[in-house]
Amino acid sequence: MSKLVRFGISVGRDLLGRFDALVARRGYASRSEAFRELIRGSLVEEEWRAGGEVAGAVTLVYDHHKKDLVNRLTEIQHGAQDLIVSTQHIHLDHDHCLEIIAVKGRAAAVRRLADALRSAKGVLQISVSMAGTGAKLG
Repeated sequence: MSKLVRFGISVGRDLLGRFDALVARRGYASRSEAFRELIRGSLVEEEWRAGGEVAGAVTLVYDHHKKDLVNRLTEIQHGAQDLIVSTQHIHLDHDHCLEIIAVKGRAAAVRRLADALRSAKGVLQISVSMAGTGAKLG
């Protein structure tokens, strides 16, 4: 890690109390570690909005009985081979499957992939979780 810099911030007592409760709930070793994670999260969100490189997961639940859906999802994924690191397919019940798609690439391309998957008839739910690749987060 790069050289650490100490600096002070001023926050209201109530806000600090809520932050300390968050630190305790999440099991952070210190306020500093929690604050660093918040900063990293904001920077990742900025990278996501600016189209920077991200890594993460696209998770979807779908009805595998929907006509041609599995073929359509496979076709969409084959069109995004440069983004997809791996996939995991899980049978939830007789009718539904969960697919977790690990991705790494430009945020805009990940968004396009998620939107294409989302638009396929029979996809019931989709979520996108992104993190920075670590190159600039320190």
